[in-house]
Amino acid sequence: MNETTVFPPPKHFTEQAASASARSMADYERMYAAAASEPERFWAEQAAQLDWSAKWNKVLDWSKPPFAKWFVGGTLNASANCIDRHLSTWRRNKAAILWEGENFEQRTLTYQELHRKVAKLANAMKALGLKKGVRSIIYMPMVPEAAVAMLACARLGMPHSVVFGGFSAEALKTRINDLEATVVLTADASLRRGKEVLLKQNVDEALKDCPSVQHVIVYKRLGRMIEMKQGRDHWWDDLTFGVSEVCQAEPLDSEHPLYVLYTSGTTGKPKGVVHTTGGYMTQALATMKWVFDLKEEDVFWCTADIGWVTGHTYVVYGPLAAGATVLMYEGAPDWPKPDRFWRIIEKYRVSIFYTSPTAIRAFIRQGDDWPNGRDLSSLRLLGTVGEPINPAAWQWYWKTIGKERCPIIDTWWQTETGGIMISPLPAATPMKPGSATKPLPGVALELVDEHGKAIDKGKGFLTIARPWPGMLRTLYKDDERFEQNYWSQYPGRYFTGDTAVRDEDGYLWVLGRNDDVIKVSGHRISGVEIESVLVANKNVAEAAVVGAPHDIKGEAIHAFVTLKANVQPSDAVAHELSDWIVKEIGALARPERIHFVAALPKTRSGKIMRRLMREIVTTHKVAGDTSTLEDYSVVVQLSQQGKEEDEILGAKAGNKK
Repeated sequence: MNETTVFPPPKHFTEQAASASARSMADYERMYAAAASEPERFWAEQAAQLDWSAKWNKVLDWSKPPFAKWFVGGTLNASANCIDRHLSTWRRNKAAILWEGENFEQRTLTYQELHRKVAKLANAMKALGLKKGVRSIIYMPMVPEAAVAMLACARLGMPHSVVFGGFSAEALKTRINDLEATVVLTADASLRRGKEVLLKQNVDEALKDCPSVQHVIVYKRLGRMIEMKQGRDHWWDDLTFGVSEVCQAEPLDSEHPLYVLYTSGTTGKPKGVVHTTGGYMTQALATMKWVFDLKEEDVFWCTADIGWVTGHTYVVYGPLAAGATVLMYEGAPDWPKPDRFWRIIEKYRVSIFYTSPTAIRAFIRQGDDWPNGRDLSSLRLLGTVGEPINPAAWQWYWKTIGKERCPIIDTWWQTETGGIMISPLPAATPMKPGSATKPLPGVALELVDEHGKAIDKGKGFLTIARPWPGMLRTLYKDDERFEQNYWSQYPGRYFTGDTAVRDEDGYLWVLGRNDDVIKVSGHRISGVEIESVLVANKNVAEAAVVGAPHDIKGEAIHAFVTLKANVQPSDAVAHELSDWIVKEIGALARPERIHFVAALPKTRSGKIMRRLMREIVTTHKVAGDTSTLEDYSVVVQLSQQGKEEDEILGAKAGNKK
């Protein structure tokens, strides 16, 4: 993580930057200073870019911390801001959504067509008696109708919770019951790596124990024979056939809940993060313009599923509010061949590409021939999201995908923040591989020590010292947990749960979760630092590092390593990697054990779930929340592998005796 190379924004990019972007660090400094000195005025200017039914009478009410209210008294509608306001302009016939299915189907929805579909679904739901305040679950594949469902719910003032279409019936049931949802919007099935995922079947299984659900609306994605319960289940197309294409958007209070998004907790129960309308939309639109240097002609592709906050903010609400053309893709990045993403970029002339470091490392493992075999010349801006990107992966992204001409926007934010908080401004900020650089204007990030004292440079805990519009308002039905999780550690500050380093230039290097810090013989070592060293080795594709209890050291370092395709696991490779870590960091960082694995446990959004790996090396069991896992079989395999390794080591120890 001690990367010192600095990459200035490419000159041609700065010269051609959109008017919304800062074109120099002096511009950034002026923006940041103006926001810091008069934050309410600054955010009011950003909010004014939205269409309001009634203007607010107070920008911020912070009278009862940590419960904020933004743009008090103002009314607006998120759906209208994403669609209706474009219909009186030339954008009405602009492509809003370009969609490709995993089976190579393709569709285009203009803003006008998107408006018609949203209005018809909203009217159909009204005919079922669904209205403002009724809560909805959206459990759908990555198809345009998923965005239509979100916008139709927002249009009526029905808070939605999107559940990723790969989740099990049990995970779905937990979320439905916690939200006490009245309606579920789903599909008969979806495609993932050439296999059918039976969504409606999962819904039926979940609803055996979900008394609040009165209606299920089913989109016909694959046309499969499914069970339809009379009176409860409705085919989407039948329900919307012949329905009026005009539906007035409901004017909603700025603090009306827009959505609840469930995220993993350290306990078995997921947390329902609540985001409201006015503040969230303000931050989504502002960051969309600042960070991505958005132009009218851009084709914007954020690869996240809408089941995650990245998909909410940078697939649906942010891009559509800005009038962008959004690409949506249903399937896996390497199906049917490893060049699927590069093929899509070539085909649709994607200009802005926003994906996860996890995906980038997977691409590295596949080799350079796949991206080099496609025309990626349409790209002008690259982005990363999800977790810190190690410098080696950054360099590959810069050279192989961007051909050293595309700025890389390394972004840090959380489900709870609603939008990007730390990021380069692409036309202004010199880039350092592995650093998210500096906080965006209006974001009061501070590093503090364990006593809450602010730190100018060095390592500390990442906190936010002042409210921001896109912040979560609470955890659904759990104000106490909201206060305890985020505001109790340092009163008056939002505690992100992340550790970071600020360097001599004021750049921030996010090291990961505080609980990913390993304490070996009294010395604190960041697992992310060790991971970055491992991934910089020529043989390593991915790595995750966790700590496990140790009788002498307190904690011992365990490294889980996925090797590149042409490298076979062996004791010799393990010794080589261990010596490599010692050379790069020091003897204190030598792993107790290196585990060679075929895959790492990840969430559907691509984050490595180190918490589960800690449980595995400690107990060989997993007790925490696993509902966000992409593939539970990976955890089962790791657990079994850990037991077998312990047995082998035990036998070796016995032989030595």
